Amino acid sequence: QVQLLESGGGLVQAGGSLRLSCAASGRTFSYYTMTWFRQAPRKEREFVAAINWSEGSTYYADAVKGRFTISRDNAKNTVNLQMNSLKPEDTAVYYCAATLSGSDYLTRPAFYSYWGQGTQVTVSS
Repeated sequence: QVQLLESGGGLVQAGGSLRLSCAASGRTFSYYTMTWFRQAPRKEREFVAAINWSEGSTYYADAVKGRFTISRDNAKNTVNLQMNSLKPEDTAVYYCAATLSGSDYLTRPAFYSYWGQGTQVTVSS
């Protein structure tokens, strides 16, 4: 059974940092792109960052570029999202997802096969 399990969310003050992790299990994800999305109340789910598991290529939304870093740990089968200089507008539920689709579709949730349950990130001002 495929499972994506997020951890690391919490409450932090503006300017602080958090590190999210996504533990992947149940299949080989070598050919997948692993992505973090987020969804704030009353807003649509939006793309945050992605990493191609085999090549290591990374992609970022403009809103987080320079502040967030996505990485993978092959030995632990995890994908991490280091979030620095957090802002109140980063407050959302953060989801880990996996897709075999190409880079043209990375920002589109409908093209993802697997999703985690989400982890809450709250940034206070």
